[in-house]
Amino acid sequence: MTDKSASFVYVTFIRTTPEKVFEAITRPEIARRYWGHENVSEDWRPGSAWQHIRTDEARTVDLVGEVIESDPPKRLVISWANESQKDDPDQYSRVTFDIEPQGEIVKLTVMHDDLQPGSSMLNGISKGWPYVLSSMKSFLETGRGMDL
Repeated sequence: MTDKSASFVYVTFIRTTPEKVFEAITRPEIARRYWGHENVSEDWRPGSAWQHIRTDEARTVDLVGEVIESDPPKRLVISWANESQKDDPDQYSRVTFDIEPQGEIVKLTVMHDDLQPGSSMLNGISKGWPYVLSSMKSFLETGRGMDL
């Protein structure tokens, strides 16, 4: 059995609404502006597939998964794997976005768990999530994400 005990948690506060945070995650035309990728799903309902697609000419699919839970604009839970490893159930991890209004700001907690300790995925997301979520915060507050 594969050890999937590692996790990564990132919390940030954004001056925006829960609806705008949820849309920034799930609407391809918004995600591309701060992430450099589009998150694409037919309907973002449990059981639906999703893909993380580069916005370059090749439109390469980098990540795939399934929507596990969706409660807009409060919570989204998805499975997550490299496209090249999509046929190996041991390679899937889980990402939970908890979106909580707190007055005029939103507390966004992203928990990425079911990760293999020491894996390249854990290493990659530990560097990637802080940058992507900082870019999202900048985009939602100023209209400009960071250059990714």
